[in-house]
Amino acid sequence: MVKIDKKNKVGKTKTRKPKLHLGLCQSGIDIEKKLGQLSLKSEIVIHRFDTPDQLFEHNHRSYIDLVVMASGEERDWIGDMIRRIKAHSTLNYIPILVYSPGSDKKSIIAWLKEGADEITADNWDKELIAAKAEMLVHRSQRDLSINPSTKLPGPNAIEFEVDRRLRSDEKFAVCYVDLDNFKAYNDYYGYVYGDKVIRITSHIIRSVVQDLTPDGFVGHIGGDDFIVIIPPEMIDPVCQNIISTFDRMAPFRYEEADRDRGWIEVANRRGEVERFPIFSITIAVIINQKRLFKHPGEMSHMMADLKKYTKTLPGSNYMVERRQKY
Repeated sequence: MVKIDKKNKVGKTKTRKPKLHLGLCQSGIDIEKKLGQLSLKSEIVIHRFDTPDQLFEHNHRSYIDLVVMASGEERDWIGDMIRRIKAHSTLNYIPILVYSPGSDKKSIIAWLKEGADEITADNWDKELIAAKAEMLVHRSQRDLSINPSTKLPGPNAIEFEVDRRLRSDEKFAVCYVDLDNFKAYNDYYGYVYGDKVIRITSHIIRSVVQDLTPDGFVGHIGGDDFIVIIPPEMIDPVCQNIISTFDRMAPFRYEEADRDRGWIEVANRRGEVERFPIFSITIAVIINQKRLFKHPGEMSHMMADLKKYTKTLPGSNYMVERRQKY
């Protein structure tokens, strides 16, 4: 919406700041107004709470980004509140900032051990508080996007990286990597062995990319799906090395009898027993040239079509999108 400045009569587009939802629990002190005056990149929305259950209700409606606990001289409640929040399966990921001027070293150590992420015991410094708040939220969002199994950046970080490169007008190639017949393997051997394969595959991809293109990016969408972002001129060496290394490893993730036979028998999605060969790897590649796509959503749509076709080919393969339809 374009609003007219009545004083200058100039059309301006009003840009809305993103919202930062902040849970506030305080006793013997009132910092709500001070929090509202912090100079942040986001608009602060404060949700007062006195119990973890109240915080849970706020989080259910708005997704709390940061919890702030503030106290005057009465501080006994802080440690218990931190412990209860960190013990809550839904709330434990929310970073906690404690503001308690004049706190002693013993209390600060105790709060940190309970799970507080940041503590300020000095008098109010709005620049310092603002910096701490923004960094806590940034770290939390970053950590939530890390795949716990492979320690690779997850979907949010992948989308951010693609968008960043698009905005910089950089020419790059996006490689969508996934495994063929992995579900059958996972069903046959169990998730523990399946997870090992995922971790080994992530190590292969990351090692190849780091060795051949240090500025490359490797992300883990989830399951057996990975994303690699590299310069277009590195497509062939990177993909060829990933495939050759993976294909040398793959047979040895099977028991000897299955490896010698070259297949396993597993019930398919229709409940019919089917033979599945030793898993292979497929890489679908799209180059962002001539403004092929403008945002990550377009890239995802194009790549799904290419990946589907590439997976119909036997064995491990990589294919670069060159069709004119895009």
